[in-house]
Amino acid sequence: MKKSMVLTGMFLAAILAYGQDEKQQSSQSDLSATTETMSHGHHHGMGPHMFMTTLRDPQPGDPAKAQTVVEQARPALERYKDYKLALADGYKIFLPNIPQPMYHFTNWTYAVGEAYRFEPTKPTSLLYEKHGDDYKLIGVMYTAPVRFTQEQLNDRIPLSVAQWHQHVNMCRPPKGRESEMLSKTSKFGLVGSISTKEECEAAGGTFAPHVFGWMVHMYPWEKSPDAIWSVERQMKDKPAADHSHHDGMDMCH
Repeated sequence: MKKSMVLTGMFLAAILAYGQDEKQQSSQSDLSATTETMSHGHHHGMGPHMFMTTLRDPQPGDPAKAQTVVEQARPALERYKDYKLALADGYKIFLPNIPQPMYHFTNWTYAVGEAYRFEPTKPTSLLYEKHGDDYKLIGVMYTAPVRFTQEQLNDRIPLSVAQWHQHVNMCRPPKGRESEMLSKTSKFGLVGSISTKEECEAAGGTFAPHVFGWMVHMYPWEKSPDAIWSVERQMKDKPAADHSHHDGMDMCH
């Protein structure tokens, strides 16, 4: 069985539904093509391929709980300001040859672990900006299984502080036509025009209501909670953001 779960490259980097081994194995190739699609072009707004949690009214203890996550993560992440140490510790660059405003370095072991525990010091992905041949660490991405309820997400990071997101409603193209997802006018993939099962089946594709698990970005060295858990920054940090924004998080992730 393949251990790797596919994340969005922008982001992306994102987890498939945990515990569904057949889906993990069958979808790795088309998800790779999907993330390449997302790296080449995105469209504005939330769109039909993105679902994001709604900010809740703050509850007592929410800010302190979220800040605890930040404070636990910061010292552990200092090591990874040297990206070579991240590589040495099992993080791998996702889509390294595609120019991106932000690169995801993903640790598959930690990704699998996120299905069973939340450990702020062991994020699924490290987020870097590239400067010449060097990488600057700017944040992390945490993930959770698609089966998680919003209450379970709230237990990890309060939903009054952070907004988690999912990629949804993807139509996978017929076998042999995966490259069509790279087109800006594609019907398929996470930037495609098709967003319903009926349309997808009529086009000969395979519909996936959820492509990735839950994802959330954190920028722990920022100064305010809004900047630390910024959704707008996630949108700007998607690959090809100069051409157009990805779905809502985009990251939408």
